[in-house]
Amino acid sequence: MLSRRIIFFYLVTAASLVMAVICFGEQAPLESFQPTDARRFEPPKPVFEYLGRWTVDLNAPVWDLGQTSDLGKRRIIPITGGTFEGPGIKGKILNNGADWQLVKKEGVAIIDTRYLLQTDDGALIYLQTKGYRYGPPEIMAKLAAGETVDPSLYYFRVTMQFETSASKYDYLNRAIGIAFAMRLKDSVVYDAYLIK
Repeated sequence: MLSRRIIFFYLVTAASLVMAVICFGEQAPLESFQPTDARRFEPPKPVFEYLGRWTVDLNAPVWDLGQTSDLGKRRIIPITGGTFEGPGIKGKILNNGADWQLVKKEGVAIIDTRYLLQTDDGALIYLQTKGYRYGPPEIMAKLAAGETVDPSLYYFRVTMQFETSASKYDYLNRAIGIAFAMRLKDSVVYDAYLIK
Protein backbone atom coordinates (compact mmCIF):
# COMPACT_ATOMS: atom_id res chain seq x y z
CA MET A 1 0.00 0.00 0.00
CA LEU A 2 2.82 2.34 0.91
CA SER A 3 4.64 1.67 -2.32
CA ARG A 4 1.54 2.59 -4.35
CA ARG A 5 1.34 5.95 -2.57
CA ILE A 6 4.99 6.63 -3.26
CA ILE A 7 4.57 5.70 -6.93
CA PHE A 8 1.47 7.92 -7.17
CA PHE A 9 3.40 10.81 -5.57
CA TYR A 10 6.24 10.45 -8.08
CA LEU A 11 3.83 10.30 -11.01
CA VAL A 12 2.02 13.47 -9.90
CA THR A 13 5.31 15.28 -9.33
CA ALA A 14 6.65 14.22 -12.72
CA ALA A 15 3.45 15.32 -14.44
CA SER A 16 3.65 18.72 -12.72
CA LEU A 17 7.22 19.22 -13.89
CA VAL A 18 6.32 18.29 -17.47
CA MET A 19 3.42 20.77 -17.44
CA ALA A 20 5.65 23.50 -16.03
CA VAL A 21 8.23 22.98 -18.80
CA ILE A 22 5.50 23.06 -21.45
CA CYS A 23 3.93 26.23 -20.03
CA PHE A 24 7.20 28.12 -19.63
CA GLY A 25 8.36 27.00 -23.05
CA GLU A 26 5.29 28.54 -24.64
CA GLN A 27 5.69 31.93 -22.94
CA ALA A 28 6.78 34.87 -25.03
CA PRO A 29 10.18 36.41 -24.32
CA LEU A 30 10.24 38.95 -21.48
CA GLU A 31 11.04 41.89 -23.78
CA SER A 32 7.74 41.44 -25.60
CA PHE A 33 5.99 42.72 -22.49
CA GLN A 34 7.71 46.11 -22.78
CA PRO A 35 5.73 48.86 -24.55
CA THR A 36 6.18 48.64 -28.30
CA ASP A 37 6.89 52.37 -28.64
CA ALA A 38 9.81 52.17 -26.20
CA ARG A 39 11.67 50.02 -28.75
CA ARG A 40 10.78 52.20 -31.73
CA PHE A 41 11.43 55.66 -30.24
CA GLU A 42 13.83 57.41 -27.90
CA PRO A 43 13.46 60.68 -25.96
CA PRO A 44 14.60 63.70 -28.02
CA LYS A 45 18.24 64.75 -27.79
CA PRO A 46 18.91 68.30 -26.57
CA VAL A 47 19.14 71.02 -29.21
CA PHE A 48 20.10 74.56 -28.27
CA GLU A 49 19.33 77.71 -30.24
CA TYR A 50 21.39 80.78 -29.42
CA LEU A 51 19.14 83.50 -28.03
CA GLY A 52 21.66 86.22 -27.25
CA ARG A 53 24.09 87.76 -24.81
CA TRP A 54 22.83 89.42 -21.64
CA THR A 55 24.81 92.01 -19.67
CA VAL A 56 23.03 92.59 -16.34
CA ASP A 57 24.17 95.68 -14.42
CA LEU A 58 24.55 95.39 -10.64
CA ASN A 59 25.60 98.91 -9.69
CA ALA A 60 23.61 99.38 -6.47
CA PRO A 61 24.60 98.31 -2.95
CA VAL A 62 23.68 94.75 -1.98
CA TRP A 63 21.16 94.26 0.83
CA ASP A 64 22.60 91.57 3.09
CA LEU A 65 19.93 90.24 5.44
CA GLY A 66 22.23 87.69 7.07
CA GLN A 67 21.21 84.21 8.23
CA THR A 68 17.42 84.35 7.84
CA SER A 69 16.84 80.57 7.96
CA ASP A 70 18.61 77.24 8.22
CA LEU A 71 18.96 77.35 4.43
CA GLY A 72 21.55 80.13 4.49
CA LYS A 73 22.16 83.87 4.17
CA ARG A 74 19.72 86.00 2.21
CA ARG A 75 21.13 88.65 -0.11
CA ILE A 76 19.10 90.94 -2.35
CA ILE A 77 21.14 92.25 -5.26
CA PRO A 78 19.40 95.06 -7.21
CA ILE A 79 19.43 94.79 -10.99
CA THR A 80 19.92 98.36 -12.20
CA GLY A 81 19.96 97.99 -15.99
CA GLY A 82 21.82 96.33 -18.80
CA THR A 83 21.39 95.12 -22.35
CA PHE A 84 20.59 91.98 -24.31
CA GLU A 85 21.12 91.23 -27.97
CA GLY A 86 20.77 88.20 -30.21
CA PRO A 87 19.73 87.19 -33.73
CA GLY A 88 16.02 87.83 -33.14
CA ILE A 89 15.85 89.98 -30.03
CA LYS A 90 17.51 93.13 -28.74
CA GLY A 91 16.87 95.69 -26.04
CA LYS A 92 17.59 96.95 -22.56
CA ILE A 93 17.10 95.71 -19.02
CA LEU A 94 15.01 98.08 -16.93
CA ASN A 95 16.01 99.27 -13.45
CA ASN A 96 13.37 97.37 -11.47
CA GLY A 97 14.56 93.87 -10.64
CA ALA A 98 16.78 91.96 -8.27
CA ASP A 99 18.46 88.68 -7.49
CA TRP A 100 16.81 87.30 -4.35
CA GLN A 101 19.86 85.19 -3.66
CA LEU A 102 20.39 82.65 -0.92
CA VAL A 103 23.94 81.62 0.00
CA LYS A 104 24.27 78.25 1.72
CA LYS A 105 26.89 77.66 4.40
CA GLU A 106 29.06 75.64 2.00
CA GLY A 107 29.17 78.67 -0.34
CA VAL A 108 26.62 77.65 -2.99
CA ALA A 109 24.68 80.71 -4.20
CA ILE A 110 21.09 79.89 -5.18
CA ILE A 111 20.16 82.36 -7.89
CA ASP A 112 16.58 83.67 -8.10
CA THR A 113 16.26 86.76 -10.29
CA ARG A 114 13.19 88.57 -11.55
CA TYR A 115 13.43 91.57 -13.86
CA LEU A 116 11.95 93.31 -16.87
CA LEU A 117 13.24 93.48 -20.43
CA GLN A 118 12.23 96.13 -22.96
CA THR A 119 12.94 95.28 -26.59
CA ASP A 120 14.01 97.87 -29.14
CA ASP A 121 10.53 97.70 -30.66
CA GLY A 122 8.85 98.49 -27.34
CA ALA A 123 7.76 95.04 -26.08
CA LEU A 124 7.97 94.26 -22.38
CA ILE A 125 9.16 90.80 -21.33
CA TYR A 126 9.25 89.58 -17.76
CA LEU A 127 12.20 87.27 -17.09
CA GLN A 128 12.84 84.97 -14.16
CA THR A 129 16.05 82.99 -13.78
CA LYS A 130 16.93 80.24 -11.32
CA GLY A 131 20.23 78.46 -10.91
CA TYR A 132 23.45 77.98 -8.99
CA ARG A 133 26.88 79.55 -8.64
CA TYR A 134 29.64 77.73 -6.77
CA GLY A 135 33.30 76.82 -6.94
CA PRO A 136 36.44 76.33 -4.87
CA PRO A 137 36.50 78.62 -1.79
CA GLU A 138 39.54 80.58 -2.99
CA ILE A 139 37.87 81.28 -6.36
CA MET A 140 34.60 82.36 -4.73
CA ALA A 141 36.54 84.65 -2.38
CA LYS A 142 38.08 86.41 -5.38
CA LEU A 143 34.64 86.88 -6.95
CA ALA A 144 33.29 88.28 -3.69
CA ALA A 145 36.18 90.76 -3.64
CA GLY A 146 35.21 92.00 -7.11
CA GLU A 147 38.07 90.36 -8.98
CA THR A 148 37.59 89.11 -12.53
CA VAL A 149 38.00 85.33 -12.54
CA ASP A 150 38.11 82.88 -15.43
CA PRO A 151 34.50 81.56 -15.57
CA SER A 152 35.74 78.04 -16.34
CA LEU A 153 37.00 77.88 -12.74
CA TYR A 154 33.51 77.98 -11.22
CA TYR A 155 29.99 76.85 -12.04
CA PHE A 156 27.36 79.49 -12.87
CA ARG A 157 24.27 78.28 -14.74
CA VAL A 158 20.66 79.44 -14.74
CA THR A 159 17.38 78.47 -16.34
CA MET A 160 15.19 81.18 -17.92
CA GLN A 161 11.43 81.57 -18.10
CA PHE A 162 9.64 84.40 -19.89
CA GLU A 163 6.25 86.12 -19.90
CA THR A 164 5.04 88.63 -22.47
CA SER A 165 1.85 89.79 -24.17
CA ALA A 166 3.73 90.87 -27.32
CA SER A 167 2.69 88.63 -30.22
CA LYS A 168 6.11 88.88 -31.85
CA TYR A 169 7.73 87.30 -28.82
CA ASP A 170 4.89 84.97 -27.87
CA TYR A 171 7.12 81.96 -28.55
CA LEU A 172 9.03 82.85 -25.38
CA ASN A 173 5.93 82.12 -23.26
CA ARG A 174 6.37 78.43 -24.11
CA ALA A 175 10.17 78.34 -24.10
CA ILE A 176 12.73 77.24 -21.56
CA GLY A 177 16.09 78.93 -21.73
CA ILE A 178 19.43 78.14 -20.17
CA ALA A 179 22.35 80.47 -19.67
CA PHE A 180 26.06 80.06 -19.03
CA ALA A 181 27.17 83.00 -16.92
CA MET A 182 30.15 84.81 -15.45
CA ARG A 183 30.27 87.26 -12.55
CA LEU A 184 32.17 90.51 -13.00
CA LYS A 185 32.66 93.29 -10.45
CA ASP A 186 29.47 95.22 -11.28
CA SER A 187 27.64 92.90 -13.65
CA VAL A 188 26.72 89.41 -14.69
CA VAL A 189 27.27 88.45 -18.34
CA TYR A 190 25.70 85.36 -19.82
CA ASP A 191 25.03 83.70 -23.14
CA ALA A 192 21.45 82.45 -23.36
CA TYR A 193 20.07 79.53 -25.36
CA LEU A 194 16.58 78.22 -25.97
CA ILE A 195 16.08 74.49 -25.51
CA LYS A 196 14.34 73.35 -28.67
